[in-house]
Amino acid sequence: MQRNKKILFQEWIKRAKDDELNILSVLKHRDGTPALVCFMSHQVAEKYLKAFLLLRSGDFPKTHSLLKLLALAKKYLPVITEELENRVILLNPYYIEARYPTDIPLESFSWKMAEDAYRAANKVKKFVLEKI
Repeated sequence: MQRNKKILFQEWIKRAKDDELNILSVLKHRDGTPALVCFMSHQVAEKYLKAFLLLRSGDFPKTHSLLKLLALAKKYLPVITEELENRVILLNPYYIEARYPTDIPLESFSWKMAEDAYRAANKVKKFVLEKI
């Protein structure tokens, strides 16, 4: 891997870790909103998938769709579990729905949803780290 790609890979992982630190603080102190945790959980998963694609292919598309990123990652992995796919499906809508006015009002986001989103992001993180 070229040095600049290695540095960029490390930067994606660092930013994902920073997002995770913020998630953990909000979950612990409840000093933010569940919608924010859902959004940041999506971001953690997105950054780990993009880091993986960068490592394997040298590039990734400019998209926030976790489903598209996971589909691209499948090219480099023999098996992606149904559980991982389900986690990505759970997180995928949170990029838009947790940030912008949509069909889901902000007050509909619960702390349970936030905790589930974090667990899902953590699953994606663990999967990627095992594969690199």
